[in-house]
Amino acid sequence: MKTLYTAHATTIAGREGTSKTDDGTLDLKLSPPGSGKPGTNPEQLFAAGYSACFGSAVGAAAKMEKIAVSEIKIQADVSLNLDDQTGYSLNVTLNATLGGVDEATARKLVEKAHTLCPYSKATRGNIEVRLQVNNQDLAKAA
Repeated sequence: MKTLYTAHATTIAGREGTSKTDDGTLDLKLSPPGSGKPGTNPEQLFAAGYSACFGSAVGAAAKMEKIAVSEIKIQADVSLNLDDQTGYSLNVTLNATLGGVDEATARKLVEKAHTLCPYSKATRGNIEVRLQVNNQDLAKAA
């Protein structure tokens, strides 16, 4: 395996602290979700990263299939859950809106992207990830 890039970030004081990358391009105040305090939270950062990665994977899938897509928009909803049995967990919904293709083609590209995306590979079997096209679950879409 060839490493293409390694990100380095340091966080001080957890969800109520700060997080900064080694190159200084990211320097954030953190706050717990729903606290109303200034700052972002890890779930928002994960949603941003996953949606960006998944959008690129959709673009790669389109290129592999030789399908022109005019716009790729991915909304990632990351939920932080608490269960009395297992403690904290996450689940994700990825909703894709693809311009210039019909719904069947969009569904095909989203399914393929889910096999390509490094975030999808990392979460597979660990957390629930729901895939949607135009707000319709892939499993339920006609």
